[in-house]
Amino acid sequence: MKQFFKFVLASMLGVLLIGVILVVVVVGIVVSASSDKTVDVEANSVLHMAFTNPITERTPNNPLAGLSFLGLNSDKSTGLNDILANIKKAKTDSNIKGIFLDESYMTSGQATTEEIRNALIDFKKSGKFVIAYSEVYTQGFYYLASVADKVYMNPKGIFEFTGFSQQVTFLKGALDKLGVEVQVIKVGTYKSAVEPFFLTKMSDPNRLQVTSYLGSLYDQFLTGISKSRGINKDSLFNYANSGRVQFPEDAVKLKLIDGLKYKDEILDELKQRTGIGKTANVVSVDLDDYTKNKADNTDDDASSKKQIAIVYANGEISGGEGDDNSIGSERISKAIRKVRLDNKVKAVVLRVNSPGGSSLASDVIWREVALTKKVKPIIVSMGDYAASGGYYISCAADSIFAEPNTITGSIGIFAILPNMQKLFNDKLGVTFDGVKTGKYADLGNVSRPLSPEERAILQNNVNHGYDEFTKAVAAGRGKTQEYINSIGQGRVWTGSQAIKIGLVDRLGNINDAIACAAKKAKVKNYNIVAYPEQKSFLKQLDGDVTNQMKVKMMRSELGDNYRVYEQLKGLTQMMRTPQARLPYDIVIK
Repeated sequence: MKQFFKFVLASMLGVLLIGVILVVVVVGIVVSASSDKTVDVEANSVLHMAFTNPITERTPNNPLAGLSFLGLNSDKSTGLNDILANIKKAKTDSNIKGIFLDESYMTSGQATTEEIRNALIDFKKSGKFVIAYSEVYTQGFYYLASVADKVYMNPKGIFEFTGFSQQVTFLKGALDKLGVEVQVIKVGTYKSAVEPFFLTKMSDPNRLQVTSYLGSLYDQFLTGISKSRGINKDSLFNYANSGRVQFPEDAVKLKLIDGLKYKDEILDELKQRTGIGKTANVVSVDLDDYTKNKADNTDDDASSKKQIAIVYANGEISGGEGDDNSIGSERISKAIRKVRLDNKVKAVVLRVNSPGGSSLASDVIWREVALTKKVKPIIVSMGDYAASGGYYISCAADSIFAEPNTITGSIGIFAILPNMQKLFNDKLGVTFDGVKTGKYADLGNVSRPLSPEERAILQNNVNHGYDEFTKAVAAGRGKTQEYINSIGQGRVWTGSQAIKIGLVDRLGNINDAIACAAKKAKVKNYNIVAYPEQKSFLKQLDGDVTNQMKVKMMRSELGDNYRVYEQLKGLTQMMRTPQARLPYDIVIK
């Protein structure tokens, strides 16, 4: 009888799980169907922009975004592609009277913020207003908001204006306690991706490069605010350096913002600016809804058979398929190959937002870029990052565009292999023994240290990878390999610095890259098509549910320490193949 009840309960549980999955699928289909409907924008509307989630390169293909169900896919976000398109569309939309920048944290990279900021500057040429308001101004959101006609904040709010800082987490002490030695093989004086695993502080070369690019990013930050607010750049530096902004009143006094208001007062001003009565509600449309607005003021010619393809390469680089947030060499190389062989596609824009990754996977993608360059124009548009492997896949293009605050360069190769002998033997009491048919048959065994001969083999492989990397860059950029080596060595540069040393051709955004591609292809009327094709909702549900649940739970439990977890997790991934990636996750505060 007990066995019978076990089977019954198991069956009931199975039916319940299937029912839950069916509900998710049905909800997804219903929401997807409803999301295809166009949204009409009322007259005298305000485009409401609030960035509370990370900004992706492309709006996710997720009909359940914004819905909280089983903790899955609850984040609602609009991609940079739609943000820029919406601002451009609003500029000539007679129903949109202005833009309201509201309560944002701008967790996006600085180059992404720069693109949105420049789009807002262009929007203001229409004569329409831009109003910004927040209870808390982070430096990232203030940089964006500083272009507004009026910048307001809550009278009791917080205004951050202290300068930039960057902190690196070093894990050597923890690894020593565990009995793990990280064996490092690298090329590049500045290639500091491995430093957290064998040092307890920054090396002198790394400190030099961080000081250099952090200073370049900060200069761009101050220059932009200076132009928008009409405040001398040296004065802005002194305000931050001396801690002059401690209270909201200080920000008003120093003319960093225009006034202190509560939200109801902001709404009253929006009513006045849109010409509606004081008792009426402000008519607004959110970014994601405005994306569905049937009005389309883009320059694309829907009837044209000529196309410009945008291939989005976003995330860390590895072998395999990847997805919208990671670059799989198979998926991206296939997409580039497809547009290269498509006669309707007259030019290609490769949008790169990547800190790098596997050097082998990077080379696979580089090959497709080089082949495409022989038959049609291919232009690279760099996002927040296009460094190391991200630069590798870019260097063969006809022309490279970057934002002033793009992080790029980092031309270098490294490999790491943990030696866990002490962990196994001394901490766990585990020993190993075995036989082999050749001297190097167990090369890469983590249960013992590398021999001098084995280390020499790995160093030779890394040296060869660096030689191939610098050759590819030299050929793509029309420079000597010696020159590329002099500016390489793993050193990180900003876009502003990279253009001076020949790693980048022009400062500009993705629309500038598209215009350049059209000009090189000698086409005026064209459609823009995006690749790779995004996975359908059902395919995402099939493959990503478990991973999404795990990430959400880990983030919830670890908070800010999740970054350390990712760093340790990355150690195991970097063991698989030589790496061309950024020194570490660059987080500017």
